[in-house]
Amino acid sequence: MKQFNRYLVTAALPYANGPVHIGHLAGCYLPSDIYVRYLRARKADVKFVCGTDEHGVPITIKAMQENVTPQDIVDKYHAIIKDSFASMGISFDIFSRTSRQVHHETAAEFFKNMYDKGLFEEKESEQYFDEIKQVFLADRYIIGTCPNCGNDKAYGDQCERCGSSLSPDDLINPRSALSEAVPVKKKTKHWYMPLQNYEPWLKQYVIEDHKEWKANVYGQCKSWLDNGLQPRAMTRDSNWGIKVPLPDAEGKVLYVWFDAPIGYISATKELTGNWADYWCKEDTRLIHFIGKDNIVFHCIIFPAMLKAHGGFIVPDNVPANEFLNIEGEKVSTSRNWAVWVHDYVKDFPDQQDVLRYVLCATAPETKDNDFTWKDFQDRNNNELVANLGNFVNRTMVLMHKLCGGKVPPMHAEVKNAADDAIFTMLQDAKMKISESLETFRFRDALNEVMNVAREGNRYLQEKQPWILAKTPELQAQNQQLIDNCLHVCLQLTANLAVFINPFLPFTAQKICHMLKVVDRMLEWENAGSMKLVSVGYTLRAPELLFKKIEDEQVKAQVDKLHAGLKQSAAAQTAAPAAEPVKEAAPAKAEIQYDDFAKLELKVGTITHAEKVAKADKLLKLTIDLGTEQRTVVSGIALHYAPESIIGKQVTLVANLAPRKMKGIESQGMILMAEDKDGKLVFVNPDQAVAPGSGVS
Repeated sequence: MKQFNRYLVTAALPYANGPVHIGHLAGCYLPSDIYVRYLRARKADVKFVCGTDEHGVPITIKAMQENVTPQDIVDKYHAIIKDSFASMGISFDIFSRTSRQVHHETAAEFFKNMYDKGLFEEKESEQYFDEIKQVFLADRYIIGTCPNCGNDKAYGDQCERCGSSLSPDDLINPRSALSEAVPVKKKTKHWYMPLQNYEPWLKQYVIEDHKEWKANVYGQCKSWLDNGLQPRAMTRDSNWGIKVPLPDAEGKVLYVWFDAPIGYISATKELTGNWADYWCKEDTRLIHFIGKDNIVFHCIIFPAMLKAHGGFIVPDNVPANEFLNIEGEKVSTSRNWAVWVHDYVKDFPDQQDVLRYVLCATAPETKDNDFTWKDFQDRNNNELVANLGNFVNRTMVLMHKLCGGKVPPMHAEVKNAADDAIFTMLQDAKMKISESLETFRFRDALNEVMNVAREGNRYLQEKQPWILAKTPELQAQNQQLIDNCLHVCLQLTANLAVFINPFLPFTAQKICHMLKVVDRMLEWENAGSMKLVSVGYTLRAPELLFKKIEDEQVKAQVDKLHAGLKQSAAAQTAAPAAEPVKEAAPAKAEIQYDDFAKLELKVGTITHAEKVAKADKLLKLTIDLGTEQRTVVSGIALHYAPESIIGKQVTLVANLAPRKMKGIESQGMILMAEDKDGKLVFVNPDQAVAPGSGVS
């Protein structure tokens, strides 16, 4: 494996046209921060760069909506975004802006370098033009009727009702978003990068040299390369952006996806005079953290640009996460269906680590995942409060009560195997956590950290020092055993601070404060040590690391989500749109009749239903099949009360192999359909039939 002497870690540049929400955090900002904090703990030479992307159509559209200038928009949202990241402990070395002079100069020089080498193709094409505003219209500036669903407010690149990808030529009755005028076609010239020329190099770089990349990244890149690359315009007609540095390019700016990734370079220039060490030396590891919608730009277009320019390293890994939904629905900023970071820190003061924990524990690393406020509450109360916080608090309270508030010694004469097992466990945990972090499996790493806390609770419960000290006489007799137990627990607490620091930095600092240790203790080389707190040292009074989240708080947040949705709908001045058409699921692979014939479908009657303990979505059903009774666990609890479905007939896949769910063996699967509102409905005969009847 290649050895690197320094790291450059980037997080995708957020558009400065709105605040950041928790989906953004879960996508790339929290994972990148966890990774960087781990590298710093290892004393690696690492720079962590980001900044706002302040050019492109979304900025100008937002300015138009708010009747201000694009500069007003980017100034406003840069400040909000920067404060949101800082409040959540996202520890960038620099958070820059693509509107800064250093970026304009860097991007223009990059383009000019490629132009002077003859690497662009000049092409003239016809594009839509607004004769009233006297401007060429980017795709998002063109509105018309979607040919697929009839939405008369579809954009020139996409219909937001049905999700169809469009081009301006697809729209029926197109009009300008700037003036409502009917646009005309007018010739314009642009500079294209012939991406097809870089296909052989890209195939070697991605397909052959980086098979270790995450499956979603590797698969998407391979699909693009297999389908063949086409020339892509690297300039646009606009007055907002970085001007094309050519004499015959009046009114033209660099394409935002040419300009934006160069922002990583200009931010590094702004950060350090040694910027070239991080961009031009082969012993630097460049890692881009992004969301899945940015994969092609970071894995194909930007590397091709770096290769074409020459002199730059290319990304060694691009760990991209999937999307995070909220309460079962896709995040929609236009519908205000989002949990905004700046709102969270106001509503949950001093609880940044709770959100960091939940977003990491449920991170959409391999598939889209769902954030719910109930799960947020459960993970806080059952995992942070009852596990991690409980162990640290019990340790500190017992140490003050039974050891005079000082770190007790370890007495070799009464030391036993359980004490030694903690040291072995910590060494093993360090190895597993490191391995998971190195391979960007942050959920696995965090789970290992929580296992350490669970082992601490188990050890403390096994030793029961409070029983050994039930009376003064017993305590005097057992003080050495008590000392050993609490010495081990205090060392384990210090280790937990080291382990959780990349994930929960605010909590790690609280533990360090209680233990009266300096930040240097959080260095990774100290993980696994049983000498992190000194014998005889007086420690501070215990303080709770976490507090319970009550039902009322959760209800308030869910209500807030729905209120925002209603407020957004009410703000629409146009006539109410028709119901959105749900995006069709991808078609599954074709099967043969013999495959289908393997299924045994039977009609059954539900005779009993009850909720499954500690599982909000599951019901345990008893289904009468005539000759037998089946137990089936089904995820329909959010749609049906148990008592409401007794007597219902259902269609059961009767020959499905049993599987255990929450400790219950489920003996089949009932078939459900999903309506336009997302509600599950039973698939059953339209009139009653005998239980056990076959379906053919």
